[in-house]
Amino acid sequence: MNDLEMYREQLALCDDKIIDALVERNSIVEKIMAYKEKYGMTILQPAQEEKQQRRLEEKLAGNKYQDEIEDVFHRILRNSKRIQARKLFPYNIVLIGFMGAGKSAISDFLSTMFDMRLVEMDQEISERQEMSIPDIFATYGEEYFRNLETELLRELRAENGCVISCGGGVALREENVAEMKKNGRVVLLTASPETIYERVKDSNDRPLLNGNKNVEFIADLMEKRREKYEAAADVVIRTDHKTVLQSCEELITKLMELDGK
Repeated sequence: MNDLEMYREQLALCDDKIIDALVERNSIVEKIMAYKEKYGMTILQPAQEEKQQRRLEEKLAGNKYQDEIEDVFHRILRNSKRIQARKLFPYNIVLIGFMGAGKSAISDFLSTMFDMRLVEMDQEISERQEMSIPDIFATYGEEYFRNLETELLRELRAENGCVISCGGGVALREENVAEMKKNGRVVLLTASPETIYERVKDSNDRPLLNGNKNVEFIADLMEKRREKYEAAADVVIRTDHKTVLQSCEELITKLMELDGK
């Protein structure tokens, strides 16, 4: 055996060790998930993730392969998140609710913590149409926009492990709710009209509030939609006076209870 063949053999042995280590690591991730479930511990623990990152940085400080190894570990962490998501949510999480209820913030956080695909319906439609939502309303009308929402939901029902953030009017159509439930759990996010107003008062992307950006109008519109929102929901989360982390922890707990976990 010449030196090159010897190095290749050593490399193959290293690969075998890596595979064995990754199998063991993924198994430990599943054990941690089971332990958290058994003892009712919170699933989301961003502080622990930060601790792991600091430990990695300290371990690699001054290592000439630091960038390459950190890249590998970031991918390993993403895969760990996917394992957790696959165990917890073998379906899509569909967030509904009035504008300003927290759908964008919570969907972004869930997507990051579990490495789930995030679909912001308004953003997706806007990109496909190459127009802003207000421009779509103004040019084609609300009915056209609502039909685009329904078509997108039909596409998404074929996927798993997505976090879908719906526009405020999506759940008002019964056919939309039926599409959501074919492969998803529907989570209603809600808040008081006062909280909603504070969150949307400086936004110019709310065509339904044009000329009516006040608590009274918001309260009236929320009440008109409340019955349909609640009828569509599998679980309900109030986001008033809560951090995004607190809202997400409650959401996960209620979904696990719904699924008998």
